[in-house]
Amino acid sequence: MTPRELRATSGLAAIYGVRMAGLFMVLPVFMLHLDTLAGATPFLMGLALGIYGLTQALLQIPFGLLSDRLGRKPLILGGLVLFVLGSLVAALAETVHGVILGRALQGAGAVAAVILALTADLVGEERRMRALAVIGLTIGLTFTASMALGPVVDRAAGLSGVFGLSALLGVLAIVILLFWVPNPERARQHPDMVPIWSALPQVLREPELLRLNVGIFVLHLVLAANFLVIPLLLVEYLGLAGAEHWRFYVPVLLAGFALMLPGIILGERRRRVHTVMRGAIASLALVQLLLALVLLNGMGMWFFVALMVVFFAAFNLLEAGLPSLVAREAPVAHKGTAMGGFATAQFLGIFAGGLLGGGVLTLAGPASVFLAAVPLLLIWFVVAWRMQPRYRSNRVLGVPAHWAGREAELRYALVGWPGIVEVALSPDARSLYLKVDPGGPDTEALVAWLAQPPDVVAARGG
Repeated sequence: MTPRELRATSGLAAIYGVRMAGLFMVLPVFMLHLDTLAGATPFLMGLALGIYGLTQALLQIPFGLLSDRLGRKPLILGGLVLFVLGSLVAALAETVHGVILGRALQGAGAVAAVILALTADLVGEERRMRALAVIGLTIGLTFTASMALGPVVDRAAGLSGVFGLSALLGVLAIVILLFWVPNPERARQHPDMVPIWSALPQVLREPELLRLNVGIFVLHLVLAANFLVIPLLLVEYLGLAGAEHWRFYVPVLLAGFALMLPGIILGERRRRVHTVMRGAIASLALVQLLLALVLLNGMGMWFFVALMVVFFAAFNLLEAGLPSLVAREAPVAHKGTAMGGFATAQFLGIFAGGLLGGGVLTLAGPASVFLAAVPLLLIWFVVAWRMQPRYRSNRVLGVPAHWAGREAELRYALVGWPGIVEVALSPDARSLYLKVDPGGPDTEALVAWLAQPPDVVAARGG
């Protein structure tokens, strides 16, 4: 990467990370305040925990579309201001209803798609995947760090302190945006990154993508519902004070990460993604069932810890694997739309998990929260059974100026290349989107071919 691209990547990854930390930190501690937050009931606590998913789901695609017209930085700035405002409302709230309002405002700052679009504006096509990998790694590290940081901050400053720190992180993100992230020369349309409204119905009807959307919805529903119970279990079942919960989450998350690696290697290198994914779904269903039995029959601390290691291993494997499957299955010209629909399903799952978990906890107790997820996971298992993953990859390349006006020739020539499955151009014809089979042409060969003038290519037979 060039120095400017490194600056853009580091800044945007930091913005993504600190914003997600503000959302994740509350996860391991929120239910510990069930008895201290005025007006709190299990259902309202579930609503407060999950409502940011609803506002994210409703606004993240409109934010991405508006950024093409109003500019990336103004939309990101507006989203971060909403996030800071929501964090302050939650920090100052004296009742659960105030926290619900604050969490809804936090989610309304739905800038994820705009951050990815600005990344595409600032980083060259051939290096864009590296930038996205850095952002993805930042999200994973942020989740683990938040699980440790939330309990520590809660002990020092209470729930108001957790939300107050979220507000400070939002302010830090604004400073990074204004003073570190470069300004793009101009905002371009990136259909591989940002949804296109007219393509949404077509993409949502694709059977393979629909299966993946169902999967991410159920996965995050289970996560949100579980975290209405797990913090309480750590106090009541393991005897851990709230401030000590980081001692549980950090080793369990790290062990889960280590356990997940063989599954990723098997899936990618041995072409067993389908088998590994089904195994992870089945593992989650079994863990949910056994967690309920732990509560009902009191099976031992280490058994509970082992179950949580398996839970996080399966969760992280699916969390990492599902987006890559969406990218492989999506039409090359509408990958951004497919990812937008996928993210919407993810956030709706968080909202549904908060509602379902809170309702079941109120009516039937904590064991039933775990049991309620089992039939949903089994439905997902059946839906995923018929999937046939295709091990294709996406390439994004810049189009040299000498191809201007000859895009039809370019497209026609590339369609005949062995291993190239789909060819599309960005609306301004400056970016080339390809979907290629395994063993297809490498990026260097494609770049060298594009560098030749069209007449030379035609003289050589394409």
